[in-house]
Amino acid sequence: MMNKKSLLTITPLLFSFLLFASPASAQIVKSAKPDSVKKTDTAKIKRAQNVYVELGGAGLFFSANYDARFSKRKDGFGGRIGFGFVSDNGDSFTSIPVQLNYLAGKHGKYFEVGAGAVYVYYKNDYNHTADVIYFHALHGGSSTVIGTMTFGYRYQPVEGGFSFRGTFNPLFNASSFYPYGGISFGYTF
Repeated sequence: MMNKKSLLTITPLLFSFLLFASPASAQIVKSAKPDSVKKTDTAKIKRAQNVYVELGGAGLFFSANYDARFSKRKDGFGGRIGFGFVSDNGDSFTSIPVQLNYLAGKHGKYFEVGAGAVYVYYKNDYNHTADVIYFHALHGGSSTVIGTMTFGYRYQPVEGGFSFRGTFNPLFNASSFYPYGGISFGYTF
């Protein structure tokens, strides 16, 4: 039987999956303009999708991510979900970042703004305090959810290919705010 904590952790992940897998995101939009007017073949326009690795950022240390627009556009509203894992000398750190974001710009150069949360699980076999400033309260095996924001530059080619992100990623919870940043390299398709 699921407890409230497990349900609160799983619900954002299921919500994100449903948004990314939505049949509405794959619909073909038909133009209502007369045939004499030149129209764009919307069946050929694809929504921008990215896979990338992020150092720092909303995934905290290291994460692999999937990001997509919610409509057949290269900019506009979208979301991301990722998975991060780091292990060293008996310590392990797992993160699952989930964010809604918006891209504003043209020609593959965008300003990105986003907000979401990252689920964090920290396991420490030696039962000492984590060295990272925002995990001082986590001892042994502990989990938490941290709020995240993203403000940054995204290079995402219109025709697909190498993508890059440089971001400022403030982290927060009920009692603190921590400035953070990240860099990402990936592929747009």
